[in-house]
Amino acid sequence: MTTEQREAEEPRWLDKEETATWLAMIKMITRLPAALDADLQHNSGLSFFEYQVLAGLSMQPDRRRRMSDLAEFSACSLSRLSHTARRLESKGWLYREPDPTDGRYTLAVLTDAGWDKVVATAPGHVAGVRRLLIDALTPDAVQAAAPDQRAGQRRDRQRAVRRPRQADGLLTTGAPAVP
Repeated sequence: MTTEQREAEEPRWLDKEETATWLAMIKMITRLPAALDADLQHNSGLSFFEYQVLAGLSMQPDRRRRMSDLAEFSACSLSRLSHTARRLESKGWLYREPDPTDGRYTLAVLTDAGWDKVVATAPGHVAGVRRLLIDALTPDAVQAAAPDQRAGQRRDRQRAVRRPRQADGLLTTGAPAVP
């Protein structure tokens, strides 16, 4: 049996430090979205997912994005995004229209009222992101996470080429919105 065959059969077990890192990441991945969602619900009446959708539109120069791209940005299925877009449309925060460059696609467009909602919500959301995540990290940890995030984005984009609508689910910053 070759080394490659043995490695294929034998798992590369995590050592003590890797296990601690894995468990801390799982804890953060599980708790952070719920905490951000609770903050947003309390402060603005938006769910974390609704905010992601509005912020994803606000970050575009023309405040519009293909629904399929917005689903990828928001880390969700197109079906979930469509249901959410319907709710946000009923509040006057976005509308949908056919893509004039390719009628097979639908664009989501942020309205002025939607923009105002994001602008009003963003400062509290940023404060929550800082309180729950950024301020808990050392500057070295923040810097160390950034290259891994970019590598993850590259991997996700490569997967998306093979499997359309593959979501990256990343938390990114931008003015005035922080998804």
